[in-house]
Amino acid sequence: MRAAYEDEQPDRPVMRFIRRNLSLLAFLALAGAAMMGAYVYFSPASGVAEVVAAGSSAGALSAPFVKPVPARPVLQRLIQSPGPIRVGVISGHKGNDSGAVCADGLTEAEVNENIAVRVVSALQARGIAADLLTEFDPRLDGYVATALVSIHADSCDYINDMATGFKIAGSGYTDSSSLSICVEDAYRRATEMSYHANTITPDMADYQAFRRISSGVPAIIIEVGFMNLDRPMLTQQPDRVAGGITDGIWCFLDQIRSGVSYAPQFAIPPDGG
Repeated sequence: MRAAYEDEQPDRPVMRFIRRNLSLLAFLALAGAAMMGAYVYFSPASGVAEVVAAGSSAGALSAPFVKPVPARPVLQRLIQSPGPIRVGVISGHKGNDSGAVCADGLTEAEVNENIAVRVVSALQARGIAADLLTEFDPRLDGYVATALVSIHADSCDYINDMATGFKIAGSGYTDSSSLSICVEDAYRRATEMSYHANTITPDMADYQAFRRISSGVPAIIIEVGFMNLDRPMLTQQPDRVAGGITDGIWCFLDQIRSGVSYAPQFAIPPDGG
């Protein structure tokens, strides 16, 4: 009996725990192996992705995340600038007739041309493409420009003491108010002449050139003064007169550049032709 008893080994607690929980331990071992396998399978190989983690302050944690982002095309979001700036200047009556004629032979066509050439020259000196046009210039048919200004002078006859000053009419076919206002303000400051609005006629708004140029081109006709009472200004200070017109055009061009006023990038020729 003693020998049989001594042959029996004590039942240790660890072995007893293993025997009682063998199925649970087996499950945990299999689960751990599965998780390890999944980690190895889904982890990217070395060199596939490069992670640059931003430096973090002490105690801060950083969790770099890599996500491929496809390239996107760059979309134009800027306001399109208008086309090349060009200004047309009509020397009234040139190439057609003399216009008004004074008793001493001075003609309106001479006065107009003397001013128009100075306006064109001043614009070109500022880097603006400018065309000097005659009254019925063939280029006016479908003419495309940022602005058109036709220069004329008023009667050489003495009417009364009120027959002095200048006047402007905008095209009856295109909104030309911004151009008209700019030239009116600049011309008034330069010449100190009064604005003679009460002698503006409907024919001025229906001026022949307005019907010939491309639709959408801002255009005005200016009567620079009366060839009687305003003659000293028109004939002896043509640079001052031309400077007022030039400054007015420049004012309008500045508004175009800044987006305050609008000038079409293209225009439709009259009658679609």
